[in-house]
Amino acid sequence: MSAAELDRVRLEELAGRWVQAWSGGADFASCCTPDASYEDPLTVDPLEGLEALEGHAKRLRSALPDLRVERNAVALAGGPGEGFACLPWRLAGTHRGELAGLPATERFVVLHGVHYVELSDGFVRRARGFFDLHDVGVQLGLVPSRGSLAESTLIMLRGFGLRRRG
Repeated sequence: MSAAELDRVRLEELAGRWVQAWSGGADFASCCTPDASYEDPLTVDPLEGLEALEGHAKRLRSALPDLRVERNAVALAGGPGEGFACLPWRLAGTHRGELAGLPATERFVVLHGVHYVELSDGFVRRARGFFDLHDVGVQLGLVPSRGSLAESTLIMLRGFGLRRRG
């Protein structure tokens, strides 16, 4: 096996452990450095350390008790020695508990996203999650979908597109 093939296998294993940690099937220590930092659209400030990251994941699993996180594409990495990777994922679950101040809506959510990670010795040192928070709001019934009559009405009510006449 070539060095590139070995790196690819290690990255795929890391991506698998990362998804397992979010799903609750593994500890973040299996895929992260002890000083890992993390942020995503739901975190107010970056989280520091495994305990903070695990707490964030537990809140997510509590809000979505039937949570399923799975890989939906191969992990991508830069050239040799670059130490960065992109880990794509898909999340699905029913919003049955409070999350970020939002009470349960009992609605099913499907979310696609990526984690852009900095690696250190094959472990995640820093991670930043990217996903469409507006789409989550639409699925939970909190905001109108893009291009809908309801969205146009809200924009009008906020004063955009309305002009006073003479």
